[in-house]
Amino acid sequence: MSGQARTPESGPMDEAVSRYRDEMDGEYRTMFDRLHRLMVTACPDAELVLSYGMPTFRIGRRRLNVGVWQHGLSLYVSPNRDGGFSARHPALAAGKSTIKLRPADAAAIPDAEFQDLFRSALLA
Repeated sequence: MSGQARTPESGPMDEAVSRYRDEMDGEYRTMFDRLHRLMVTACPDAELVLSYGMPTFRIGRRRLNVGVWQHGLSLYVSPNRDGGFSARHPALAAGKSTIKLRPADAAAIPDAEFQDLFRSALLA
């Protein structure tokens, strides 16, 4: 796999994404690895590349960007494509297309709910 790296149990990722991941604070890296593992399970055809300077899951023209912010990770996805996630978690919605996750927030959300978000964002 040229240009691809692999993290334990999470599947392939672009080498640039791997470098981005390696520079994350350990707590955020753990969160990122969980989301990546869940994405691989929910959307096995999703590619993980660096786009606009941040990790981006993509299938065809559909995208879900993930970025580090001061207190956690941000997911950039339209509320029209988040499967109701931002409506169920309005305190996490920050702006029109941003979901801000602190480690404690992410820990309280079941895997299945993240997988539904990913399927809605990339497959629906």
